[in-house]
Amino acid sequence: MNLKEYIRSIPDYPKKGILFRDITTLIKNEKAFKETIDQIIENSKNLNFNKIAAIESRGFVFASAVSYLMNKPFILLRKKNKLPSKVHSVDFELEYGKATIEVHKDSIEKNDNVLIIDDLIATGGTAKAAAKLIEISGGNVSGFIFVINLFDLKGSDQLIQKGYKVKNLIDFPGH
Repeated sequence: MNLKEYIRSIPDYPKKGILFRDITTLIKNEKAFKETIDQIIENSKNLNFNKIAAIESRGFVFASAVSYLMNKPFILLRKKNKLPSKVHSVDFELEYGKATIEVHKDSIEKNDNVLIIDDLIATGGTAKAAAKLIEISGGNVSGFIFVINLFDLKGSDQLIQKGYKVKNLIDFPGH
């Protein structure tokens, strides 16, 4: 199955000049969604991990299904002030401003090996912040799996240069 056929491209969203890659057309198709989850699981087989983390919010869609099927704990990496207990926080730069992501301090134990799943990687800012959150929590990043890689924005390349294992299911240009 060619998953690329299930991604809708929307020009000038959320702002002019952006070509948005929409996963809702993939997840509303039960066969394409199942194939996506199966491919994520297959791509994770050579990674050593005992927990799965996902970046808010679309990463939750994929990681929760993978977590359930693999019987692994699921860790939420959320936007600032969305978690009710004590958190670790990481501030980072986006193409259009600054942001913060957080994780509960009790979600990751020392030496946990964590697989990070997200729907898309572009410039890599959010993914690098996610890795930093795992590491300041005492865990190790086992790798990243993205459904979509916007290859010309070089986010995956930056993660690989930092020594992380990175896999993706679909490549698109970012522009």
